[in-house]
Amino acid sequence: MRIKNLKLKNFRNYENECVEFGDGLNVLFGRNAQGKTNCAEAVFYLCTGTSPRCRRDKQLIRHGADCAEITAVAEGTYGELEISAKIFENSREVRLNGNKITKNADILGNIFSVFFSPHELRLIQDGPDERRRFLNISISQLSKPYCVALMRYNKILEQRNNLLKNRDLEMVFDTLPVWDEELCKYAAVVACKRAEFANMLSPVASEIHSELTDGAEKLVISPEKKYKGDEKELAGRLYNELSANYERDIRLGFTASGPHRDDLDILIDGTDAKTFASQGQTRTAALSIKLAEVEIFKRASGEYPVLILDDVMSELDLPRRKKLVGRTQGLQTLLTCTHAERVLYGRTVTKIKVENGKFKG
Repeated sequence: MRIKNLKLKNFRNYENECVEFGDGLNVLFGRNAQGKTNCAEAVFYLCTGTSPRCRRDKQLIRHGADCAEITAVAEGTYGELEISAKIFENSREVRLNGNKITKNADILGNIFSVFFSPHELRLIQDGPDERRRFLNISISQLSKPYCVALMRYNKILEQRNNLLKNRDLEMVFDTLPVWDEELCKYAAVVACKRAEFANMLSPVASEIHSELTDGAEKLVISPEKKYKGDEKELAGRLYNELSANYERDIRLGFTASGPHRDDLDILIDGTDAKTFASQGQTRTAALSIKLAEVEIFKRASGEYPVLILDDVMSELDLPRRKKLVGRTQGLQTLLTCTHAERVLYGRTVTKIKVENGKFKG
């Protein structure tokens, strides 16, 4: 999978720009705050329908403009495609080969992408929300059934939480079993897919981590142990757990059980990385997980995703920089940095200078 070109109109600090990408390593370089990360963000948005940096689309619109427009032409195993997005303050319009996409699930899986920046340290350091977000974006690109189940689960969960706040307790107790049956059906799909993905990810991430640390540390990733079993078993266990805790959930006013509360265990040499890892260990573990994600995409889809590396070189020492660049061979990579010559290491690359929201070639 590769992106041939990208057009940006009123996106972040870009007024009206177009850039061509090469097949291999593309280095977007320039001083800070010129628009390198904004370009990388636009690519990831077209791949996933979401920004890696903000939760509200209106933040992507250039100051003073009514809407932002981004378009990419990509090429993969099944030929060429064009995907575009018009982003308004309270809505958006996405098109694939000129046809309007009305479902979020249909955005995913057209162009596979993996994004890594220093902010991805949140994957290790922050709460479970960040790890669930990582799983949701990654798995949804590979599995439309997961994406659909996740959306339906969240919708039913919201309705259940609203019901828990109702003061007509007799009605609440009568109605909860109906909601729970549907909730648990989708919860089981979500939990099983997450466990399957984590079990694929762990050995690959462990191997990459060993390479980056010269075998000095061992990384292990595992899903919540309570979600072992097939979908039918999981649905039954969660239904029983919810049924046994009606009074607790009513008292809290929200649903305290389910995959919306789960987490990943990330261990370095048997120790919880979320609590005890140093900054350097956290950085290497997060990078290992992201590079493993690349390999999982290749195995699942038959082609490599577009790898986006945003300002990661400044965070790594020289040996790790060389190892990282070595791992980008064979796939299209967009790498942002301040000085292009620091990351070339003898490889042929496409260099693109970014200056004040303009591509200089």
